[in-house]
Amino acid sequence: MFRFAASVLVLLSFLAPATAQTPSATTASPAAAAPAKPAAKKAAPKAKPVAKQPVAIESGPCRLGVISVIGERYSVQKFGLTIFENEETEVSIDWGLDDLVFARVKAATGGDPGVRRIAYPKGTFEPFYNPKSRFIPDPNERLPAIVRGITPNGSCDRYLVATTYKGELPGTRLMLNGIGTFNQGLGNLIRHSHLFANISINLIDGRSYEEIKRPFVNFSANFAASMRLTEDPLTKLDNSLFPDPPAAASANAALRERTRTLVADRLDRGLPGYLKED
Repeated sequence: MFRFAASVLVLLSFLAPATAQTPSATTASPAAAAPAKPAAKKAAPKAKPVAKQPVAIESGPCRLGVISVIGERYSVQKFGLTIFENEETEVSIDWGLDDLVFARVKAATGGDPGVRRIAYPKGTFEPFYNPKSRFIPDPNERLPAIVRGITPNGSCDRYLVATTYKGELPGTRLMLNGIGTFNQGLGNLIRHSHLFANISINLIDGRSYEEIKRPFVNFSANFAASMRLTEDPLTKLDNSLFPDPPAAASANAALRERTRTLVADRLDRGLPGYLKED
């Protein structure tokens, strides 16, 4: 009996450690069982609007206001033996000729900060170019009155106004209108083409709005140009560049650059006499 009891005690001593090492099943907590939520994405910060740079405002006295009215029309003209063969077409262009006028005035004055460009509404100078009063001039259609109308504050000492005019082709009675190109000859065989730039420069007093006359300005330079024995290379144009039809002129890059070069030359030749102080 004692032996049996001892055997039972030995058997129980072996079973107890095994029971202690067996893990007990436990119920997982709700927090551990639930799948992890994805981390919330932070909203991207809104881009701050770029602050607009302030527009530079010209200040200080205005010594000379520049008004250019030459850059909207381009004349394409064709001449034959009789007036019945003559053709003229005005083409609208955007070649920056008015910008060129201001740039050449600035250059001629050494970048004088007192030289300002004067803006004006479209069509302001239409009465000047196409006056209604043909026989009795209307003062309101002349440059002084028009300039007064667009400069009510009279902020400049003087105004330089660049316009175009109709000029006669030397040695003929043919009229060349403003800035453009012409083609002249017999039929389709013997023809030649040229550029022309009839630019007028006018000075107007900024207080009285009276024209400042300079009758003999640049006389020597103009006389020398008229007496030259060779053809002016700036005006000679290859027939292949003459716009046909005339409307093609506005998109002709070569014609544009040649015209700008001619206009710059005419301005550089004429401006010095008008920019001299009295």
